Amino acid sequence: MVAHMIKIVILDGFTAVGKAPADDLAWKGLNDLGLVKVYDRTKPQETVKRAADADIVLTNKVVLNSEVIAQLPHLKYIGVLATGYNVVDIDAANQRGIIVTNVPAYSTESVAQMVFAHLLTVTNRTEHYAVANRSGRWSTNPDFCYWDTELTELAGKTFGIVGLGNIGSRVAQIALAFGMKVQALTSKTADTMPEGISKVSLEDLLSTSDVISLHCPLTDSTRHLIDSQTLKQMKATAILINTGRGPLVDDQAVADALAKGHLSAFCADVLTEEPPSIANPLLQQPRAYITPHIAWATKESRSRLIQVATDNVRMFLKGEPQNMV
Repeated sequence: MVAHMIKIVILDGFTAVGKAPADDLAWKGLNDLGLVKVYDRTKPQETVKRAADADIVLTNKVVLNSEVIAQLPHLKYIGVLATGYNVVDIDAANQRGIIVTNVPAYSTESVAQMVFAHLLTVTNRTEHYAVANRSGRWSTNPDFCYWDTELTELAGKTFGIVGLGNIGSRVAQIALAFGMKVQALTSKTADTMPEGISKVSLEDLLSTSDVISLHCPLTDSTRHLIDSQTLKQMKATAILINTGRGPLVDDQAVADALAKGHLSAFCADVLTEEPPSIANPLLQQPRAYITPHIAWATKESRSRLIQVATDNVRMFLKGEPQNMV
């Protein structure tokens, strides 16, 4: 294949670039590698038509299943614009000799930061006070200060982490820096645990943690890891954080626990259905703090994503593919 003849199609490029200026975050690096066509979004029924002549397809959330792959005769490479690659039928790609790559660990720092943005939202409520003060609350206060929410110090509290991969490990480091006691449910053996982190069972983690943060993969065994039964094992004062995968928790069970006062707060950047139904019970809970899957979306993280995705294509064209899945 001659580089300038390579046809590259990006099926859903909008979320990676967003509203950044054209000369800020863009796919310029790919233009040196082939003829690039970028679609902001692609509906399922549009996928085959848009990718029909492509040698290379990049996708974030657009599904490339066996039926779609079978209808793309020129396809030689699929680049997933994310770490997870469940949107691609890997077996079907392998049968065709199609290389599939992902972008590992690009968002570790940003996701870890979001965990603590959520946690500090609950413990310090800075936005609540900032909004109130714009309306004159502090200006009309008889004392030099006021507080109408509980304010909580993190030092000395117990932080439980489910899954000690790249993100879970970084979260642990930050929790330790806050002076928290850190424990984890992990496949790591006790003698290989990072310094300062205790290995515990799920039961112990649930019953003793003041904060629980989910960072494990979504599998049959972890789906609804947090449900009505496991919620009963947690402290009523506990804060639950999910920046992993939405289905790790049972939305209704968490909403019910919040409503009954059996859980102090739920913070999530991911939900079972995205975008969520307006009827999702968590959206109406005042102690549920939901962000729209943006932990990965800092400018720095998106820059890394685009750069690694471009490098992946470049290395594939050199015959030295990297980050294969």
